[in-house]
Amino acid sequence: MTPVSTSEAPAAVGPYSQAVRTGNLLFVSGQLPIDPATGEFAAPDAVGQMRQCMANIAAIAREAGTDISRTVKTTILLTDLGGFAAINDEYAKAFKEPHPARACYEVSALPKGAQVEVEAVIEIA
Repeated sequence: MTPVSTSEAPAAVGPYSQAVRTGNLLFVSGQLPIDPATGEFAAPDAVGQMRQCMANIAAIAREAGTDISRTVKTTILLTDLGGFAAINDEYAKAFKEPHPARACYEVSALPKGAQVEVEAVIEIA
């Protein structure tokens, strides 16, 4: 296993790696909507937070020598499934067909009061 990290995504907020590479897979830890330049949430709304989560995943993928387009699986955590359609629209901007496999769950709370968190498994060519 090889840890992967970049200053282009927020630092881990606990005892874990931004991502870990093993074989030809990159396991990206759940990304909060933190702008790495400011250390603050990129947006107050769930859609803007989703956009930042995806940008953080893309930055980690680049650091590992791959691309977000090679994502095979994601998990989305939301504090309100009522916004699922809008989140889905934003998510769709990050991926072309074939779309990654995905799970999406509503949770009671996320770290730092985030509305969205996304983790990913990405293939490394």
